[in-house]
Amino acid sequence: MKKLIALFLALMATAGGVRASSEGIAWDKFPEKKLTDLAALQHGAKLFTNYCLNCHAAAFMRYTRLRDLGLSDAQIKSNLMFSTEKMGDTMKVALDAKDAKDWFGGLPPDLTVIARSRAGHGGTGADYLYTYLRTYYRDETKATGWNNLAFPGVGMPHVLWELQGQRTAVYKEEVDAHDPAKTTHVFAGFQQVTPGKLSPQAYDDAVADLVAYLTWMGEPVAQQRVRLGVWVLLFLAVFMVIAWRLNAAYWKDVK
Repeated sequence: MKKLIALFLALMATAGGVRASSEGIAWDKFPEKKLTDLAALQHGAKLFTNYCLNCHAAAFMRYTRLRDLGLSDAQIKSNLMFSTEKMGDTMKVALDAKDAKDWFGGLPPDLTVIARSRAGHGGTGADYLYTYLRTYYRDETKATGWNNLAFPGVGMPHVLWELQGQRTAVYKEEVDAHDPAKTTHVFAGFQQVTPGKLSPQAYDDAVADLVAYLTWMGEPVAQQRVRLGVWVLLFLAVFMVIAWRLNAAYWKDVK
């Protein structure tokens, strides 16, 4: 029995070490106020269709749903529909699966529920995407010429590089506290190589808009569900008081 307990503890310690080593960098907090900002969501939809929808589909989202963002059919057709002319169509891409496998090594994932699927130890899926899209840097050792702090060895190139510009990652050596003879490379920040179309602050704001749209797309009725939930709880609270008083009235004469 003691051996089994010792083996169990050793396995738990090993699993904990593996989990800790795979966690990577801390995720930045996504500004959640963007989720209720229609202008931000509309801008995010524009960024999505212009930069993401070339390779990544959103096969469970119809263009008609964009009306919920305050957009008219004319605005949707003029600014957001490039691969179809039917409002009822879903956001699919013309990229052939075979070509995708030859070019990228596999078909780019569908992004309809990407924000919901990326939640983890570091926070929500929105936190992960907000960090991921802001931590790309140039790495000539990679086939695409790009790498990412949140997803080391990422296969997708930096599609927003024109907006952010090109950066390199700067590392510094630190002495190991437990072994002074050993040094480790620690990330120390980014160095801007070429400027982008946007300032760093404006780029972060644009990424927040894009992530807000990706989050909204995963559950378009989330805000309505929250508002409805509040009214349901208020109704139940009032009904509980009425039921309690009725129960008291029915049983007051019963001995």
